[in-house]
Parts: sequence; structure tokens; C-alpha cells
Amino acid sequence: MKRGLLRSIIRLIIVCVVVAVLTVGVTNIIVIMSVRDRVVTANEAASIAADGGKFRCAEVLGASVKSGEPTPMLAERIDMGMELVKVSATDILLFSGDNGTNEYNEVAAMKRYAIEGGATYGVGEDNIYLDYAGFSTYDSMYRLRDVFGADRALIVTQKYHLYRALYIAGRLGIEAYGVAAEPRKSGQFRRDVREIFARTKDFFYVLTDKKPKYLGEPVYLVYPAGQSQG
Repeated sequence: MKRGLLRSIIRLIIVCVVVAVLTVGVTNIIVIMSVRDRVVTANEAASIAADGGKFRCAEVLGASVKSGEPTPMLAERIDMGMELVKVSATDILLFSGDNGTNEYNEVAAMKRYAIEGGATYGVGEDNIYLDYAGFSTYDSMYRLRDVFGADRALIVTQKYHLYRALYIAGRLGIEAYGVAAEPRKSGQFRRDVREIFARTKDFFYVLTDKKPKYLGEPVYLVYPAGQSQG
């Protein structure tokens, strides 16, 4: 290979690497900075609800289940979602997760967990809706708007994940606030690295209005008897 051609190839590789790094860095900064003031505590969410009416729902994003039971990370998300009902920020929990096969069902495990422990939070079966096709954060946010008809909602997941969820929701026209579940220290570095690239991916998904894997018929979020939005 001629020396001049080799130099050109090296330059091209360097340019591609620089562009890729800048793209990932800039998109992450945009995502985080544009929504960081919308991450609130449960009590702050309750205060916002007291001023402007209860949120249409709190969408709890799914995570892994093992042997049909929520992992500790997922259990903490569900607990925080139920706390939002307890403090009167909302009356509806929307569990969104992966039920891609008969053998794997995140949302059924989430519902069982919530019903078993929901009494102390004032949560029962009537408070719970399930989104079986929340195969990704992007799909969950898109379906929150187009299937469940929510234009004002709380999002519950760990903080590192909230920025992306809130960014997608905001770009889809949803007035959303995020409430962080307790962080899981084990394996967090790996999750943080994966999230960096996921933010960039979903930044461009929003930009191109990518459609989710499934939509389907509308599902109306109806407040339980005796409870109201305002």
C-alpha cells in the first residue's frame, strides 16, 4: 500500500472517531441538560400535583425479572411508584415492560409485587394498568402518549435512566417529571456506559419520529372509584 494512501486512510479513521465521540458527547449533554430540572422527589411531585391537579399516571419502567420475581432494581422502582400514590401525586400506576414471550413477563411480575405489598401505600388492583409492549424506553414513552393517552405523567426509574426517559417524553409533547428510585451500586458502571450510547440512539429516534414496535388500540386510564384527578 502506498504511503500517501495509508495516511489518507488513517486521517479518515481519525475523523470518523472524532465525529463519533463528538456526536455521543453532544447528544448526551443535550439530553441531560434539557431535563435535569424535571427530576423531582416524591414530595415535590405531590406538591406539583396539589397545585396543578394529580398526574394522569406514574409510569414505572420495567427491568429484569428472575424466576418470575422483580429484581431489587425493579422492586425499588415499583416501591417508588406506589409511594407516589401514597402521597397523592397520582392514583394510577402504569407498569411498562417486556412481555415479548409467554415465558418472560415483566409487567405481570410488577403487578403481583405491587398487589402483595400495596396495602400500606393504598394501592390495589384498580390502581394498576399494564403496558405489555414496553420493549424499550422509547417504546414505553411513545405508547404512553399514543396508546394510553397521557399528556401529563410521572416517570419512575433510577436517576441515570430518567434523563433519557424524560427527554423522549418531552419531545413527544408529554408534560413529564421524573422521580428516581434508589440507585443500585452493583453493576452501575456497566449501566452508565450502556446508557451513554442509549441516549444518543434515542436522540436520533426522536429526531426521526421512529415508530415503536407495537402500538395497538387505545387504552383509557380510568381513575379508581372514589378518586379523582383534581
